[in-house]
Amino acid sequence: MERHGFAMKIKEGQMNEYRRRLGEIWPELTAFLDRRRITNFSIWNTDDLIFGYYEKKDNICLTAEEESEKETLIHKMEDTFTWISTPGQDMRLMYHDFGIVRESKELIRHRMFMTKLKPGCEEEYKRRHDGLVEKRGDTVNPGPDSNFSIWSAGGYIFGYNEIDTTMETEETEEERQATIEWETRQLEIMDWITNDVDWMTGEHHSASRRLAWHS
Repeated sequence: MERHGFAMKIKEGQMNEYRRRLGEIWPELTAFLDRRRITNFSIWNTDDLIFGYYEKKDNICLTAEEESEKETLIHKMEDTFTWISTPGQDMRLMYHDFGIVRESKELIRHRMFMTKLKPGCEEEYKRRHDGLVEKRGDTVNPGPDSNFSIWSAGGYIFGYNEIDTTMETEETEEERQATIEWETRQLEIMDWITNDVDWMTGEHHSASRRLAWHS
């Protein structure tokens, strides 16, 4: 299975219009996704930023007709935003921990987060997360996290995660301290856009909102 993401920035004053047009094209868009067997499609928003995530089978390319259909759908929206990611290209995958993916999403809590990298810190961010992958080795995460992926484009970080709510437990004090140590180090190289660590910093950021989802 291939995982893909895209990101954009809403033009000033255009958020309401973006949402309205998304609603207008939604029947066409979901029909297109179904024909292409694109699944787990979601669109997220924080402030003026949009992140989209979807999955599809490996090595399936769009036909010329399908590319034209996709471009027509985008054209109906594109004057409301500017691209952060490059259309038709994957964003840079900075981290992954796919684990055991649950096909049923009924008991899944979906999480998305955004940060802004400090200038010149992209490679350090990647190095730190490569260290996590190396430390994990061949071990498969049994949960509650799965489909965990972090992407980068335009100096931004976009993270996506699926959490099995039946396996969630409260953090132990040791785990909480490890989280604080990790996040404190990360604040050296990035600034949060979403409110994921406001509990730790005492700052206030916007929560992420899932604007749309199609299974």
